[in-house]
This record gives sequence, C-alpha cells and structure tokens, in this order.
Amino acid sequence: MQIIPVIDLKDGLVVHAKRGERAGYQPIHQSSILTASSEFDAVMAGFLTLYPFKTFYIADLNAITGTGHHRPLIDTLFTRYPRIEFWIDNGSQLSQIRTDSPTLKYVIGTESQLSRPRRGDLPFVLSLDYKNQQAIGLPEWFEQSQFWPDQVIVMSLSRVGSGEGPDLKKLTELQRLHPSKHFIAAGGIRDIDDLKELKGHGLYAALLATALHAGSISRGQIENL
Repeated sequence: MQIIPVIDLKDGLVVHAKRGERAGYQPIHQSSILTASSEFDAVMAGFLTLYPFKTFYIADLNAITGTGHHRPLIDTLFTRYPRIEFWIDNGSQLSQIRTDSPTLKYVIGTESQLSRPRRGDLPFVLSLDYKNQQAIGLPEWFEQSQFWPDQVIVMSLSRVGSGEGPDLKKLTELQRLHPSKHFIAAGGIRDIDDLKELKGHGLYAALLATALHAGSISRGQIENL
C-alpha cells in the first residue's frame, strides 16, 4: 500500500484539515511532531525526514474556495523536488488541466466540477467527494464510471482529521462495484492498524496527514506495511 502525505495550503501556510470545516483550519505546527513551523518547506522537510515519500497530495484551499491561490509556490515544486510526484488539487475543471511536468497530476474533485464528466485528454486523479455520507457534486460524476480514470480517491471530508477511522463501508462498496479501479482512501485514518485493514481489503493507497503529524505511524511501520 502506498502512503501519500497531504499538505493543505491556506493563506500561505500549511494547515491542519479537520472535518472539512475549512474556516477553522489552524496552522499545522500547532498539532505536529514533525515540524515546528507551518511554512511549506519546513513541513516537506518533516515528512521527508520521517520517510522518503515518492508522492505528495497538495490541496490549494484558497484556489478551491475562490479566495486566492498558491500558484507561484506550486509552480516551483517540480524543479525543487524533481523525483517526487505531486498531485495538485486546486479546484481545476477537467477542461483546464494541462501538462506542466511529468511529475504533476491534477486532482479533479467532484465538489468543484461545474460540467458533467467526459473523457479526459490528459491524465488525472478523480476525487469522489463526500461529506456526512452525502456525495458532493454533480450526480453524473458518481454514476458514470466509464469516465473515471484508473486512480480514484474516496474523500470522506467529515472524517478528515477526526480520528474516527476510514469509511470502510463506502470504500468496499465502491471496490465491489468497480473492481477494475484503484481506490485511494482519504479521511479518518488513525494508525497502522487502519492501514493494514485497508490493505487487507485491497486498497491501492491512502492519503494521510493527521496520523503522520501526530506520530501515530512510524517509519518502521511504513517500511513494513
């Protein structure tokens, strides 16, 4: 199972995402043992000291909510970290994604899409977004799986940062209905036992932030997963 650290950017700092209530997100260093700063470089260094992760998920919360963006910072990542793949979630529409770098993939979140799904010309990762068990976005994105890419995130926003555990019921249901897809768990993962359970159910990967910052998952556990 692949672990993909999440970095949530808001107003120039990395913040601690919790239950999708973005107005209340606080600087990440207040709840992290990996970093004493909420500056992007310090958080990246903290993650990479823990483990040499190969892929990172970057959420530009200002871009997603239409209150600015972190484009200048994000545009530098591909030259500063040439061996790392970055998944960028910035609220882009499927029609807006472009090929900036071979180590870039755009995340197309259903909460942000204004148009119905279609076949994408460029590679992307789909995020099926849920909050309080309700699908967020146009119903067609959840129903028309013929337009889904191979990699599909199941984003349980209400569980993010909650410590309630992943939504295993939703994940296994989607796996049963769409066995050819590689599903990625996001939201609520607490510790190595949750990751082992997800792996046992055949999950491809998991997005993590809170459990890593809290020290609930060690380097040795990651290596042995």
